[in-house]
Amino acid sequence: MVAVRGDAVELDRTVFYPMGGGQPGDTGRIGRWRVLDTRKGEGPDSILHVMEPGFSLEPGSVVPISIDWKRRHRHMRFHTALHLLCAAVKAPVTGGRMAEDKAHLDFDVEMERLVKEEIEARVNDLIKASHETCARWISDLELDARPELVKTMSVAPPRGEGRVRLLEIPGVDLQACGGTHVRNTGEIGAVAVARIRSEGKRNKRVTLVLP
Repeated sequence: MVAVRGDAVELDRTVFYPMGGGQPGDTGRIGRWRVLDTRKGEGPDSILHVMEPGFSLEPGSVVPISIDWKRRHRHMRFHTALHLLCAAVKAPVTGGRMAEDKAHLDFDVEMERLVKEEIEARVNDLIKASHETCARWISDLELDARPELVKTMSVAPPRGEGRVRLLEIPGVDLQACGGTHVRNTGEIGAVAVARIRSEGKRNKRVTLVLP
């Protein structure tokens, strides 16, 4: 362990995903203490694990860590499903967010173009097709030359390391993304469109739920 920073600790390395890009931070345990949230720190590689009250950890100690896998895997399923939703609805994405029980994307599109049954069928067809997912990297300069790879208008991909991570679902979707995803779309399972509603002139929200 590197440091204690208020109610959080920083480790020299971690498997915890910090909140970002609309995806919640991981929870789990460090030693016998619960991790309530994970956030990005001030430095480019700094990750802060927000601890339960009363924790007692000392800098320099070696500690076992474990994430809440069931929760993380649900986020992975939702996050990959949002990539499929992005492919199913041909419109600019203005924002998005995930929670444990639902996930949504906002689109800059006319409301009448969003038909619940059609979107749900398209996304589930892509899930059933069992497309592999793969991550790869390109340079910042390559990304600058291909602005179409940034599909969410409200979330800029992380910069500063000289390279940017892409998530590709071959033949379906390719975009800059630093989140967590399942290896195959079939792993998502069936999804349902819970609702479609207007959140403003340029934001039409499509919300997905998992069984």
